[in-house]
Amino acid sequence: MSPQSELLIAAAETARPVRIVAAGAALEGRIAVWAEVNGFTGKAGQLLVVPGADGAPEQALFGAGEVFDPMTARGLPTRLPAGDWRLECVEGEAAHSAALAFALGGYLFDRYKAKIRGGPERGRARLVAPDGLDLTATLNIAAACALTREMVDTPAADMGPLQLETIAREIAEGAGASLTVTTGDALLEDNYPAVHAVGRAAAPHRAPRVLEIGWNLDRADLPLVALVGKGVVFDTGGLDLKPAAGMRNMKKDMGGAAHALALGRLIMQAGLPMRLVVLVAAVENAVSADAFRPGDILNSRKGLTIEIGNTDAEGRLILADVLTRAGEHQPDLTLDFATLTGAARIALGPELPPLYTDDDALAEGVLSAGRAVGDPLWRMPLWAGYRASLDSEIADVRNDSAAWAQAGSVTAALFLQKFAPTTGSWAHMDVFAWNPRARPGWPEGGEAQAIRACFRYLSDKFVK
Repeated sequence: MSPQSELLIAAAETARPVRIVAAGAALEGRIAVWAEVNGFTGKAGQLLVVPGADGAPEQALFGAGEVFDPMTARGLPTRLPAGDWRLECVEGEAAHSAALAFALGGYLFDRYKAKIRGGPERGRARLVAPDGLDLTATLNIAAACALTREMVDTPAADMGPLQLETIAREIAEGAGASLTVTTGDALLEDNYPAVHAVGRAAAPHRAPRVLEIGWNLDRADLPLVALVGKGVVFDTGGLDLKPAAGMRNMKKDMGGAAHALALGRLIMQAGLPMRLVVLVAAVENAVSADAFRPGDILNSRKGLTIEIGNTDAEGRLILADVLTRAGEHQPDLTLDFATLTGAARIALGPELPPLYTDDDALAEGVLSAGRAVGDPLWRMPLWAGYRASLDSEIADVRNDSAAWAQAGSVTAALFLQKFAPTTGSWAHMDVFAWNPRARPGWPEGGEAQAIRACFRYLSDKFVK
């Protein structure tokens, strides 16, 4: 993967212009002729490279459409010729957002591509930072999204619970934060019974674990924010085995953990004035003689018993334990991220993650921040009428809602609400963490969703 720092640069004397052109805008001279010959009209996302007298690229025209959406600049790094470029005809916040989009669009996951010794090195397009851009802060945001995507893209064989622990350790050490790891049978001793039950069927070297990063915890004068992530490194479905098509991309089922860790790193890099706890439950939902079963009754850290109706509804089980642990810190705000349900995709598709919270101000704050940075979410209801679908005849709660409720993403959120911290506010994001279709700037594969929205919200809320 190419580092994001290679995509945005502070200055370059020979940078060529990328002109942002509105739909139907008048062009001059030979540029107008070249545009007409090539059918360039300024439609959103259109790109036309204009050659100079020597035939080499002289400038580029980039369509803005009726209203310029800076996120369309994600498509530039893979479409522009190699070399240094600068934005023209856009300034201020729009230019800054377009520069970040450029860095996001340059993500490339090539870890498993053969590198032919002595082969030609392919150059890349780079963008000169617009005036006033905080380059370090922008690159940190781009790097957080790239970390999330790289973790999701990495196959489960190379991204197991131990690798999640290693990444968490690097993040903690880099920020001077603490890291506590509870692994294997120690999960039972430390009262994480649901995490243990879900992960115990995995091979010993892929033993389940709970990762807890603590930062600024000695600053009692600061608000405490908890980030919680689902880290199912691979989900077979357990004994309720997924079909082949449903299992194919389950390396991405640790996407929630990737989001929580990357956002946590970003918060610490920015030095936001808060105490921070990042909690990740890292497990493999494997199949073995020791796998938990449909019909089992699991204990949870909160003390509620859970009847297992389906072993493929395992993410909410591990989140139950770590959300309870988050509550023990008495946080002012808890945000959890999870690739939790296929029902969320049926409701809103792959590009729009649902947001669940019963705090109206928090909901509007996150949604508004998402709109501002081009990182959208959509609020879904914690509909009280569906709570009864989680009732069990023989336990405190069931992990698969009754079929009559149908709204699988809503009932999953209602399940988590039973374990969420009762201090402060809580929000749950059912992210997809994946681009199912390839297009310039959005390659098929891992995607970061809600990280930029949440970071903007936290920055606006806590930085005075």
